Amino acid sequence: MPSATPPATRAEPRGGLDRFFSITRRGSTVGREVRGGVATFIAMSYIVVLNPLVLGYGQDAAGNTLGGTRVAAVTALVAGVMTIVMGVWARSPFGMAAGLGVNAFLAVTIATNPGLTWPEVMGLVIWAGVIMVVLVLTGFRTAVFNAVPASLKTAIVVGIGLFIALIGFVNAGFVRRMPDAAGTTVPVQLGSGGQLFGWPTLTFVVGLLLTVALMVRNVKGGILISVVLTTVLAHVLEAVAPSGSSTESAHGWSLVVPSTPDGFFGLPDLSLLGAAAPLEAFKQLGAISCLLLIFTILLSVFFDAMGTMVGLSQQAGLVAEDGQIEHVDRVLLVDALGAVAGGAGSASSNQIFVESSTGIADGARTGLANVVTGALFLAAMFLTPLVSLVPFEAVAPAMVVVGFLMARNVVDIDWQDWGVAVPSFLTFAVMPFTYSIADGIGAGFVSYVFIRLVQGRAKDIHPLMYVVALAFVMFFGVGVIEGWAA
Repeated sequence: MPSATPPATRAEPRGGLDRFFSITRRGSTVGREVRGGVATFIAMSYIVVLNPLVLGYGQDAAGNTLGGTRVAAVTALVAGVMTIVMGVWARSPFGMAAGLGVNAFLAVTIATNPGLTWPEVMGLVIWAGVIMVVLVLTGFRTAVFNAVPASLKTAIVVGIGLFIALIGFVNAGFVRRMPDAAGTTVPVQLGSGGQLFGWPTLTFVVGLLLTVALMVRNVKGGILISVVLTTVLAHVLEAVAPSGSSTESAHGWSLVVPSTPDGFFGLPDLSLLGAAAPLEAFKQLGAISCLLLIFTILLSVFFDAMGTMVGLSQQAGLVAEDGQIEHVDRVLLVDALGAVAGGAGSASSNQIFVESSTGIADGARTGLANVVTGALFLAAMFLTPLVSLVPFEAVAPAMVVVGFLMARNVVDIDWQDWGVAVPSFLTFAVMPFTYSIADGIGAGFVSYVFIRLVQGRAKDIHPLMYVVALAFVMFFGVGVIEGWAA
């Protein structure tokens, strides 16, 4: 298996573009950056389809909806702008888009609070983003990152790898939730009824074998080639033997049914821009209730992004020998601004996307890849139907392989020291099982502080770890706290 990170080179830059993005210094080429940027967009593009399904049709307490078409437009716009900013200013290959964990939390939990409307919900997101910007500018967020023990940082990388692989398996239908009617405590199963059926599943399996084969053979652009060829296979199979959507049949395609769109161009509806109402929620719920909701959003976004940044930076070879990440302050600031922009655009908080790992695995090492990804997102505002060309089953194999590449770091954890070994295990085990990067990090941080205290090694705990662990205790117990506040 080839290394995920090409060796850095000291060759002289080959022009202004090369010098600005440090392309040669990071061991890359313009071709690799373009290819990686396209691969990242393909891996992330589903958010333009999925975010409207999560947010667009979810009702607030008043029964109002944001509208699927409008959410799709602002999702693509904000993702495109923030991804380009991340590339040009932070000069890192980390794509940004509406975070799935946050948007589901907004739709299912916050928007259903009596008296809250969607503009007020998005106003809470803006406040969470503003607070995060302040934490970055004051150096607190970077300080927290530096306070995390090396083994826990490695565990975050491993956990994200397992999480990415699970997302791939689930998106492809290879792993499915077991129906509640089955009357079993087993939450998931292989395929449908414990068996693999259907052309979409076959597409995923073929794509996985093809991706592995291309990676083993060191084929340049292997991941992108695999996605393209698997997409072609998906269209052929759907044309010959239609499977439909998984919402209609257990053997159907997951969300995106491969099809050729009727139209290729349409003007986006951007009427949601500026619709958020940051002050109105306080009038409806009161300060204490609003602050609790903002705290929950903030903590989830804060550590989701930090964990993803650590994993992607490790994969891209952007971590120095002293553990520092290149341009870390800029990366964290752009990510914080993504929450503000996402709330202002009613697209939900935008954050670093773990699917950026697909483009990194295919060669992306600099911000130039982000410029390509962002430009494609902006084009998607006008060419939204084209997103239906690539089904999840064609992208999922790449995510599984990337998960493997990241999980290999497990050997770097100090397994002899229980004080970091147990928290590391909880970190990478809880992430995929809860479908949340923040939950895994929280489990690791809280257990780390607890075990170190039990060991009588309080002096080994950075003071900020106490603060973060306490914040996570409050995060996990927010339901109890809300009950007291009521």
